[in-house]
Order: sequence, then structure tokens, then C-alpha cells
Amino acid sequence: MKKGWKSFLVYFLLTAGSLIMLFPFIWMISTSFKLPLEVFTLDIIPENPTIQNYQKIIGDTLFLKWFLNSLIIAIITTLSVAIFDTLVGYILAKFSFPGKNIIFVAILSTLMIPTEMLVIPWYMMSTEFGWVDSYWGIMFPGVISAFGIFLMRQFMESIPDDLLDAARIDGMREFGIFVKVAIPQVRPALSALCIFSFLGNWNAFLWPLLVIESTGMRTLPVGLAFFSSENQEYWELIMAGATISVIPLIIVFLFFQKQIIKGIVLTGMK
Repeated sequence: MKKGWKSFLVYFLLTAGSLIMLFPFIWMISTSFKLPLEVFTLDIIPENPTIQNYQKIIGDTLFLKWFLNSLIIAIITTLSVAIFDTLVGYILAKFSFPGKNIIFVAILSTLMIPTEMLVIPWYMMSTEFGWVDSYWGIMFPGVISAFGIFLMRQFMESIPDDLLDAARIDGMREFGIFVKVAIPQVRPALSALCIFSFLGNWNAFLWPLLVIESTGMRTLPVGLAFFSSENQEYWELIMAGATISVIPLIIVFLFFQKQIIKGIVLTGMK
């Protein structure tokens, strides 16, 4: 009986906590389908649900352009992180050369610098090279990740050297060993790194806010922030835009939730 009561209490608390955390999300979706007069009612299910809020925000703003900007930036930076972080991690883990440890420590030291302190040199660099208000200007701080290098190096070190030596004896070139032997061994970590990189770049706000000047180059978080500040009385439109903005994140979680959980577990173990 005691175990039964304990299980009931645990499930009750988990359910209550889940509902509390989900309520803002549910209210956001509900509000996006409400008419202006219904916005501040406590009804979860709208009396007269409508899709005109979605039609207005898509038709009357540059919302689709902002959405596309965020998607392009998130995909390209994720691919870049997957390639470069994995390659650098492999080199630091499996090759010996002068200054290797110094380079690794220098890379790790950048993790201790807050992003807010980096935006000034980033902006000066962007201004000097003409990257302001461009895709490259938004993306370049995220094309390679110090945390990703550290993560991939740790996992690459777990690959047996005998396995790599056997591939070399068979005549496989070094890049082929990296692609066909090393990467399959660290696929869970690589999947987690790609997911975290996509989510981070999709939600990025501070740096895009500083480097973007034109309305058409805004990313979705920046565009929604300006839209909400300019249309504070139209909460139904703001909630419609916010609802659309989380769709890619929901898709990523639904399709890759196992990799996300496994990546968090493996990252903690490493």
C-alpha cells in the first residue's frame, strides 16, 4: 500500500508540474485563434476560433521572410558546426603535434568569456569587413563552437587507436578513416551537437539584434520582438507569430527526442 501511495503521489506531482509548465504554451496557442475581444478571457477553447490572425501576420508583415532567414541561418551554422567541430575534435584527440594542448586550452578558455563581452569585437569585425546586415554577419560567430570541439574531442578519445591503425594498414586515407570509421563511432554525440546547435541558432536574439539593420534581414526572434513592441494591443497576432515560430522546434523534438535525451546523458557522463 505504501508503494502504491508513493507512486500515486509521484505521478500526481509530475502531472501537476507538467500542466503548470504547459499552461503558458497552451494559452499562447489558444490566444492565437481568438478574436480581439476574447483575448483576455480565461477560456482555453475559443468561442469563435478563427485563423485570421495567422492570415494577417503572414500577409501583412515580413513574417515569412524572417522565418526563412532564421531557417537558413540555423541550417547552415548547424552543418558548419557538425563539420568543423568534429574535424577539429578528431585532430586534437588522435594526432600529436607541438602546441596541441595549448591550442585545446585556448579553445576551452573562450567558454569562460560571456557572449555580452564578445559582441563588441564581433561588431567591430563585421563593420571592418562589411558584414553588417548580411547572412554571413549573423552566422560567423556560430559557424564553429568551442563547446562542440570539446564535446567531440572527448568522444573521439574513446575510439580505440587500434581500430584506426587497422584502417590505415588496409590502405584507407586519413580523411576516409575520419568519415567512415571515426564519425560512426560518435554518432550519438554528433546528433546531440547538431540538435543543440540548431535550437541555439534558431532562438538567437542578442547578436542578430545588433548586427541587423534592415527589416528584411531580421531573424524570427528579432522580427517578433519588434512586431510585439509596435503592436502591443494586438496580442492575438503576437501569439499567432509565436506559435508558428515554435513549430520547427517541436518538429525537431518529436523526431529527435531520443537523440536529445541520449546526448544529454552522454554529455553528462563525459
